Amino acid sequence: MKAYSNCNNFRLAILSIILVFTLSNCSLTRRLKPNQALVRKITIKGMDKEFALNAVNYVDKEQQPNNVINLEFYYLFSKNGKKDIGEAPAILDSSLVEFSRTQIEKYIQNKGYLKAKVSDSIVVKKKKAELIFTTVQGPMFRVRGFKDSIADKRVESLYQANKAIFANVSKGSRFDTDSLSADRDGFYQLMKRNGYFDFYRQYVTFIVDSTFDKGVVDLKFVVDNPDGKSAHPIYKINNTLITISKSNGKTTGKADTIQLDSQFRYVDFSGKFKPHTVTDYIFQKKGELYNIDKQNLTTTRLSQLNVFRNVPNPTYTKLADSTNRLDSKIDIIPLKQMSDRIEGEVLFNAGRYGFNVGNTFTDRNIFKQAAILQFKINESILLDNNNNVVNQGSIENQDLNIGLNLIYPRIISPFNFAKPGKYGVPHTTFATNFTLFFQKGLVERESFLSSITYDFFETPDKQHIVTPIAFQYSRGIIDPSAYQDLLKANYYSYIYLIGRTIFTSGSQYSYVLNANKLNTYSNFVYFRGNIDVGGNTLYLLSRLFNTPKDTLGERTIFGYTFSQYSKAEIDLRFYKSLGGEQQLIFRINPGLGVPYGNSNQLIFEKNFYAGGSDDMRAWLPRTLGPGNFNRASYGVGGAADTLRSRLQYLDQFGEVKLITNLEYRYKLSDDFFGCILRGAVFMDAGNVWRLHKQEEDPQNPLNTQIENPNGEFRFNNILQSSAIGIGTGLRFDLGFFVFRFDAAFKFKDPEFNGSDQWVLINHFSELFHTGPFKTAYTQTNGINYNFMQLNFGIGLPF
Repeated sequence: MKAYSNCNNFRLAILSIILVFTLSNCSLTRRLKPNQALVRKITIKGMDKEFALNAVNYVDKEQQPNNVINLEFYYLFSKNGKKDIGEAPAILDSSLVEFSRTQIEKYIQNKGYLKAKVSDSIVVKKKKAELIFTTVQGPMFRVRGFKDSIADKRVESLYQANKAIFANVSKGSRFDTDSLSADRDGFYQLMKRNGYFDFYRQYVTFIVDSTFDKGVVDLKFVVDNPDGKSAHPIYKINNTLITISKSNGKTTGKADTIQLDSQFRYVDFSGKFKPHTVTDYIFQKKGELYNIDKQNLTTTRLSQLNVFRNVPNPTYTKLADSTNRLDSKIDIIPLKQMSDRIEGEVLFNAGRYGFNVGNTFTDRNIFKQAAILQFKINESILLDNNNNVVNQGSIENQDLNIGLNLIYPRIISPFNFAKPGKYGVPHTTFATNFTLFFQKGLVERESFLSSITYDFFETPDKQHIVTPIAFQYSRGIIDPSAYQDLLKANYYSYIYLIGRTIFTSGSQYSYVLNANKLNTYSNFVYFRGNIDVGGNTLYLLSRLFNTPKDTLGERTIFGYTFSQYSKAEIDLRFYKSLGGEQQLIFRINPGLGVPYGNSNQLIFEKNFYAGGSDDMRAWLPRTLGPGNFNRASYGVGGAADTLRSRLQYLDQFGEVKLITNLEYRYKLSDDFFGCILRGAVFMDAGNVWRLHKQEEDPQNPLNTQIENPNGEFRFNNILQSSAIGIGTGLRFDLGFFVFRFDAAFKFKDPEFNGSDQWVLINHFSELFHTGPFKTAYTQTNGINYNFMQLNFGIGLPF
């Protein structure tokens, strides 16, 4: 009977979804006037698939089929069509169809089918229109002959030496006007990189001679000289004037004026910057040929220092003599030196809710060297109105982070590195952080971390982040009452995990690929890999000096035990553009931490946890896993409920992590009360696991009670022990930040067994109501079961 009931629930859910889509589909046309039809489909016939996919984009925007969700938003929020929210209906317009036909015809002709013709037809059924564009392509024209005509011999030599780099058109290639435009622009950039400051695209033309009967064309690449001149002049860089205004843009009052060398004259009305802060990132040097790439690189790098509000391209003045030299001028407006930013995030889950508030104070110009000083304070608080036996109706836990970072826009090292900056601004970061984790009735845990980090770019797409040395000191103070409860239950391992004082040092390395493409809609792969290794140097020193061991047999340094471990984590994402501002992202995020040598446990801060607004969004942070672990295993009764409440948010951790996310993002409106409104539909899957099976072992004082039963990692149990969440969300893009709202639902919960894991299907009727399932869960687990998790936050989840 149970299987039959589950099957019925599943069918009911599927039928509900089908009904919703059917009603939505019917509603698309119900608001149309009798003589109107809605464009729902575009068909391209008779065209090579290579071009047909792109030809759809040449159909007028007002004749493109609507996204169903966007159209419903339009009908829901737009009154008489006065508000631009969602998408206005694509009402069939024969004049726009004809315009689209001509655009498609021009497109395919430009792709080499010079004799192609496109016709259109319209099929209307039940007020839904299909636009059909039929192409008769004719012969594809190819380039038969290709030659150049360049009057300037120096320019001709430059072209011949470099044409293989940028040329798309050659003998035998398909005639394509887009390729001609690309070659023209490629040659223009070549000239601008080699001193030809006065060169313009208008000097370059293609002469096309088509022989229609043979399906071939002859091309001539022509580069004209300036009027009245026998050659194009080549320019070199001369002097450079750097002017820094006040933050209000004014150049009044007394200025710091310095003649640095034969090239640079430095004038600073703000009085806040040392000259090398700017000159280190000016890549055009005196006596060198004018180069547009170095010009753009200078502007980009100065902007990336994040201390200047406006860095326009340098302006150039030709010297009056005949030496073809350029004086350049760079005018810079600095940002205000001090700024303050507040960020926040709110979580809702029935009786439990919480928030995360952060404040960042920034001084952008320490020591007049564009060094950035950041003071960050962030506090996370989780409250429970009715679930926690120990702390009912109060704060469950708090997580306070205070950090001080000093970031230099250069590599500071005793070693002599060449000045980088070709692909990005390098940084040296000196960081000190204090973390306080406080769970009322259980533990107060403090952690101090200091580190030096270098980050630099190998290419525009590849970034390296190296932390050669990091020191961490942690200590925990367990509530006396909680200590006695854990002691009675033989949970020595938890006492050791959260209560010990420990010192360690380590090194970290991260490799990041394609972070510069995250705000684009192109197809790319993003990768971030982190390696964290700690305690090895301390272990060698402890062996060398034969330092004493503690009562558990672990060696100590300065009287404190130290942690020895290796930890690795990967964030791999595949971004797929679906046209326009639609995007599909698949993310896989595995991680592994291994204690060894002087440690048989990872320290508290190094473990993995699951749940949260950028992870498994249907679960609160630290409330999922490990594996199939169910917190009902603590038993029933007052003592069990007390122990379960004390360890809440602390006992669901693991040394192994595997999270996957699939998210579809799309645009709903260009102007939703002043912001761009985007939507998302997502599915999250994964969990954390213990590295080894936790078994009762009276001989081991760290493990005299079974921890996290069924929480260990096994390859043959990954699917069965993984959670699945589904949901949808809105993103309000204000330009300078994105405000996010997500609603996520538990779909598969691994704390249950077998088919009972499919909680949303089996207990859909209890989604917003209490029934037998929720009642039984409260009795065995001591807290309410909630299917839905609401997340409010700043920025995208990933």
